[in-house]
Parts: sequence; structure tokens; C-alpha cells
Amino acid sequence: MRGDDANKGSLFSYIDLEKRVRADHPLRLIREIANAALRSLSRDFAALYSPIGRESIPPERLLRALLLQAFYSLRSERQLVERIDTDLLFRWFVGLGIEDPVWDATTFTKNRDRLLDGEVATKFLAAVLAHDKVKGLLSSEHFSVDGTFLEAWASPKSFRPKDGSGEPPGPGRNGGRDFHGEKRRNDTHASTTDPDARLFRKGPGKEARLVFMGHALMENRNGLIVDAVTTRASGHAERLAALALIEPRCDRPNAITLGGDKGYDTADFVMELRERAVTPHVAQNQSGRRSAIDGRTTRHPGYDISQRIRKRVEEAFGWAKTVAGLRKMRHRGLAKVGWQFTLAMAAYNLIRLPKLLAPQTP
Repeated sequence: MRGDDANKGSLFSYIDLEKRVRADHPLRLIREIANAALRSLSRDFAALYSPIGRESIPPERLLRALLLQAFYSLRSERQLVERIDTDLLFRWFVGLGIEDPVWDATTFTKNRDRLLDGEVATKFLAAVLAHDKVKGLLSSEHFSVDGTFLEAWASPKSFRPKDGSGEPPGPGRNGGRDFHGEKRRNDTHASTTDPDARLFRKGPGKEARLVFMGHALMENRNGLIVDAVTTRASGHAERLAALALIEPRCDRPNAITLGGDKGYDTADFVMELRERAVTPHVAQNQSGRRSAIDGRTTRHPGYDISQRIRKRVEEAFGWAKTVAGLRKMRHRGLAKVGWQFTLAMAAYNLIRLPKLLAPQTP
């Protein structure tokens, strides 16, 4: 018998969102761990809000919504809010009922900016790693470090002399500029759009862009990011950030190792690691100068293992740029860019946990 296509509607709704999400959905485990991490940050959230006044969007719901934005590659907060309004899975994950009103995109953005002022992303990353189900996945002895460029939300045309000189831009909203023959340096020029961004290039012959540098420390057992930091771009930023990231872990009773690419193969960096009782498992630079890594390090089997595993940190960077939307930053200023990068690293850890914690089949 043919079914009736007429929409009769109903006066009441008895849909339980909990039953509409299948029991083995990966977001169930992610939500469980994320909720535990958010509960541990309750006091930090309370410090960001006034005890009086009208209630705002709960910070827990803001963070869960931002995680969905990273998981599902949503380009803007407006697109995120629209998806929460129409998708039952999104409503369930954020914590909204099926009949609860969804926030306006502008309201969501203004409430989110309050979280940007605190170190919520760093604390959330640490809280996820401190979860009982996650702690057993982490290595406390073997780590890898790497850095990546984060393209700033600023046009190269905004990179102008600090003293106000230089050719003015052409007419129109996006007026052109002629840079031919002009020497542009970070010590004499700055972006009028994002002064924290720096003009930098990956190597000879590469295009110079306004960028920040994101740095991540990865544990080598399962490739989870255990710490992240963002700095202004410079030739020494990667090595300085690596020392800052590994420093809190140098008090372990057992010796630890730190893997890295050939950009970390400098005499001063290797010496700094050895003074901290950290074995430098960095790749040897074969570009003509003498490598700071010799047979004392390369003869051990662990060195080859670190060299294979260290490349997995690039998977986190690739996921953040292609999926989480960090190919071009959505915020301006070092603090806000760092917040976005750290939250993306936390989201990368969460998206990998369902597979890591799945029962192993014999």
C-alpha cells in the first residue's frame, strides 16, 4: 500500500535527543571526555563572569560549539549557529533541547570573545589530557616537537613603514600597491591590520607572507598533542618555543628524548637540551656544515624510532589547517591566534580518542 505524503503535523513533541544519537557514535565518547574537562574548569569560567546581571551563554556550551566548528569544518560562527539550529546531533552535543532557542550569531561571537581573554584553551587541553581514560595513552619520556606557519588575517598591502612614509594605497576599498624596489623588513615595517604578524618566508624562492608560528609538543606513544604555543615568526622561534615546551617535563626521574626536524640541529639548541638532561633526537642537517648530532646519539635504536614517529606531529598541523579551518586565521593579535591554535590542538586530540580507546580485536 502506498504511503501518504501529506504532512499532518503534531501538537506536542516527545523526541528524546539522547535516543536519536546512536550508542556507538564517536561524539558520545568525545562529549563525555569534553564534559569532564569542562567541569574541572568551572572555577576558571566563574572568574570570567560578573556575579550580577543577565545570564549569558554558558561557557561550556560555547566551548562545545567551537569544538563542533573544528570537527565539521564550519567556516564561520554564523554557519555554526545555523547548523546548531537545524541539526539534532549538534543540539545534543552542545547541550540544547529540541525546543530551546538558538543564539544569534552576533551574540555568540560576543560571548565567545570573553573566553578569548582567558587561558581557557590551554587549560582545556590540559584537562582533556588529565582525564582518566586519556592519561594511560600518554608517554612521559619520549616527545617530538615541530612548528608551522599560521597565515595572519592581514593583507601584504597592509605591511607599511612604521614611520608613516611610503606610497599610499590606490583608490578604492582594496586599492593596489606597487612594492617593486621597496625593501620591506620587520624592524622597519608593520602590518596596519595585525601589528603582531610578521613577514616571513619558508625558504629561498618562497613567497613572503604575514604569518604567526604555531608550535606543538607531541608525545610519541600515540601521537597526541600535550602542549601548544604560538609566537611571532622569526628564525629562532621554533627552537625557543621547543625549549619552553619541554622545560616543564625535564624534572622526570627517567631520561627523556625530544625528536625534531633538521631545523633544530644547531649547537646551542642541542647543548641546551643536554643541560636539561634531554636527549636530542633531532634530524641531522646535511647542508654542508657539521651536525651537532653525532654517533653518541644516532647509534641507539631509539633515535631511528624517534625520527619515524616525529613526523606524526605534521598530521596534527595538516588536520588543523584542512579540517579545523586554520589555513587562514579568523582572529587578529597574537593572544587570540594562540587561543585558536591551542583549541584546534585540543580538538585534534579529541577526534582521535574514539579510535585510540576502541576495544582491540584479537
